[in-house]
Amino acid sequence: MRDNSQNADMDSVYQEYASLVYRFLYSHTHDPDWSEELMQETFLRAVSSISRYDGSCKLSTWLCQIAKHVLYQELRKKKRVETVELTDCLLDVSAPEGEANALEQENRIELYRAVHRLPEAEREVVLYRITGELSFREIGAILGKSETTVF
Repeated sequence: MRDNSQNADMDSVYQEYASLVYRFLYSHTHDPDWSEELMQETFLRAVSSISRYDGSCKLSTWLCQIAKHVLYQELRKKKRVETVELTDCLLDVSAPEGEANALEQENRIELYRAVHRLPEAEREVVLYRITGELSFREIGAILGKSETTVF
Protein backbone atom coordinates (compact mmCIF):
# COMPACT_ATOMS: atom_id res chain seq x y z
CA MET A 1 0.00 0.00 0.00
CA ARG A 2 1.24 3.46 -0.84
CA ASP A 3 1.79 6.05 1.85
CA ASN A 4 0.30 9.56 1.89
CA SER A 5 3.40 11.20 0.38
CA GLN A 6 3.20 8.88 -2.64
CA ASN A 7 -0.51 9.73 -3.01
CA ALA A 8 0.34 13.43 -2.88
CA ASP A 9 3.12 12.95 -5.46
CA MET A 10 0.79 11.15 -7.87
CA ASP A 11 -1.89 13.79 -7.30
CA SER A 12 0.58 16.53 -8.25
CA VAL A 13 1.71 14.53 -11.31
CA TYR A 14 -1.94 14.19 -12.35
CA GLN A 15 -2.60 17.91 -11.81
CA GLU A 16 0.45 18.87 -13.85
CA TYR A 17 0.11 16.43 -16.76
CA ALA A 18 -3.58 15.50 -17.11
CA SER A 19 -4.27 18.27 -19.60
CA LEU A 20 -1.26 17.35 -21.74
CA VAL A 21 -2.16 13.65 -21.79
CA TYR A 22 -5.79 14.47 -22.59
CA ARG A 23 -4.83 16.73 -25.52
CA PHE A 24 -2.38 14.11 -26.78
CA LEU A 25 -5.15 11.49 -26.78
CA TYR A 26 -7.70 13.89 -28.23
CA SER A 27 -5.35 14.63 -31.12
CA HIS A 28 -5.64 10.93 -32.01
CA THR A 29 -9.28 10.21 -31.17
CA HIS A 30 -11.14 13.49 -31.81
CA ASP A 31 -13.59 12.20 -29.20
CA PRO A 32 -13.63 14.10 -25.89
CA ASP A 33 -15.37 11.37 -23.88
CA TRP A 34 -13.16 8.58 -25.15
CA SER A 35 -10.06 10.73 -24.63
CA GLU A 36 -11.13 11.29 -21.02
CA GLU A 37 -11.58 7.54 -20.47
CA LEU A 38 -8.20 6.79 -22.04
CA MET A 39 -6.55 9.48 -19.93
CA GLN A 40 -7.95 7.95 -16.75
CA GLU A 41 -6.68 4.52 -17.82
CA THR A 42 -3.29 6.04 -18.61
CA PHE A 43 -2.92 7.42 -15.10
CA LEU A 44 -4.11 4.16 -13.55
CA ARG A 45 -1.39 2.33 -15.44
CA ALA A 46 1.16 5.00 -14.58
CA VAL A 47 0.39 4.59 -10.87
CA SER A 48 0.77 0.82 -11.08
CA SER A 49 4.05 1.03 -12.99
CA ILE A 50 5.68 4.10 -11.43
CA SER A 51 8.39 1.88 -9.94
CA ARG A 52 9.57 1.14 -13.50
CA TYR A 53 9.97 4.83 -14.40
CA ASP A 54 13.75 5.23 -14.50
CA GLY A 55 13.99 8.93 -15.31
CA SER A 56 15.70 8.33 -18.66
CA CYS A 57 13.05 10.53 -20.33
CA LYS A 58 10.80 13.33 -19.17
CA LEU A 59 7.80 12.30 -17.14
CA SER A 60 5.51 13.86 -19.78
CA THR A 61 7.11 11.69 -22.47
CA TRP A 62 6.71 8.58 -20.32
CA LEU A 63 3.03 9.38 -19.68
CA CYS A 64 2.34 10.01 -23.36
CA GLN A 65 3.99 6.70 -24.24
CA ILE A 66 1.68 4.96 -21.79
CA ALA A 67 -1.26 6.87 -23.29
CA LYS A 68 -0.24 5.76 -26.79
CA HIS A 69 -0.06 2.12 -25.68
CA VAL A 70 -3.45 2.40 -23.95
CA LEU A 71 -4.95 3.89 -27.11
CA TYR A 72 -3.46 1.22 -29.38
CA GLN A 73 -4.64 -1.56 -27.07
CA GLU A 74 -8.15 -0.15 -27.06
CA LEU A 75 -8.16 0.26 -30.83
CA ARG A 76 -7.08 -3.35 -31.27
CA LYS A 77 -9.55 -4.59 -28.69
CA LYS A 78 -12.54 -2.68 -30.02
CA LYS A 79 -11.48 -2.42 -33.64
CA ARG A 80 -13.15 0.92 -33.24
CA VAL A 81 -14.61 2.35 -36.41
CA GLU A 82 -15.94 5.85 -36.48
CA THR A 83 -19.31 6.18 -38.15
CA VAL A 84 -20.83 9.42 -39.29
CA GLU A 85 -24.49 9.96 -39.99
CA LEU A 86 -24.96 10.65 -43.68
CA THR A 87 -27.11 13.66 -42.86
CA ASP A 88 -24.17 15.23 -41.01
CA CYS A 89 -22.18 15.25 -44.23
CA LEU A 90 -24.85 16.68 -46.51
CA LEU A 91 -24.83 20.42 -47.05
CA ASP A 92 -27.56 22.61 -48.45
CA VAL A 93 -25.47 24.27 -51.14
CA SER A 94 -28.49 26.21 -52.44
CA ALA A 95 -28.25 28.59 -49.48
CA PRO A 96 -25.44 31.21 -49.49
CA GLU A 97 -24.03 29.87 -46.22
CA GLY A 98 -24.23 26.37 -47.70
CA GLU A 99 -21.86 27.38 -50.48
CA ALA A 100 -19.44 28.84 -47.96
CA ASN A 101 -19.66 25.70 -45.85
CA ALA A 102 -19.04 23.51 -48.88
CA LEU A 103 -15.97 25.58 -49.82
CA GLU A 104 -14.70 25.46 -46.24
CA GLN A 105 -15.17 21.69 -46.11
CA GLU A 106 -13.39 21.32 -49.46
CA ASN A 107 -10.47 23.44 -48.21
CA ARG A 108 -10.29 21.39 -44.99
CA ILE A 109 -10.15 18.15 -46.99
CA GLU A 110 -7.37 19.54 -49.19
CA LEU A 111 -5.44 20.63 -46.09
CA TYR A 112 -5.67 17.13 -44.59
CA ARG A 113 -4.59 15.61 -47.91
CA ALA A 114 -1.52 17.85 -47.88
CA VAL A 115 -0.77 16.92 -44.27
CA HIS A 116 -1.17 13.23 -45.16
CA ARG A 117 1.54 13.60 -47.83
CA LEU A 118 4.09 14.90 -45.29
CA PRO A 119 6.78 12.58 -43.93
CA GLU A 120 5.52 10.81 -40.79
CA ALA A 121 7.51 12.87 -38.29
CA GLU A 122 6.33 16.18 -39.78
CA ARG A 123 2.76 14.90 -40.10
CA GLU A 124 2.74 13.98 -36.41
CA VAL A 125 3.86 17.47 -35.39
CA VAL A 126 1.24 19.16 -37.60
CA LEU A 127 -1.58 16.93 -36.36
CA TYR A 128 -0.62 17.43 -32.70
CA ARG A 129 -0.53 21.17 -33.30
CA ILE A 130 -3.80 21.42 -35.22
CA THR A 131 -6.04 18.83 -33.61
CA GLY A 132 -4.50 18.54 -30.17
CA GLU A 133 -3.76 22.24 -29.87
CA LEU A 134 -0.47 21.33 -28.23
CA SER A 135 2.35 23.84 -27.94
CA PHE A 136 5.67 23.17 -29.67
CA ARG A 137 7.20 22.66 -26.22
CA GLU A 138 4.59 19.99 -25.41
CA ILE A 139 5.01 18.34 -28.82
CA GLY A 140 8.77 18.27 -28.30
CA ALA A 141 8.29 16.66 -24.89
CA ILE A 142 6.01 13.99 -26.37
CA LEU A 143 8.41 13.22 -29.21
CA GLY A 144 11.50 13.44 -27.01
CA LYS A 145 12.91 16.36 -29.02
CA SER A 146 13.61 19.99 -28.33
CA GLU A 147 10.99 22.66 -28.91
CA THR A 148 13.08 24.20 -31.68
CA THR A 149 13.47 20.85 -33.46
CA VAL A 150 9.72 20.38 -33.84
CA PHE A 151 9.13 24.04 -34.75
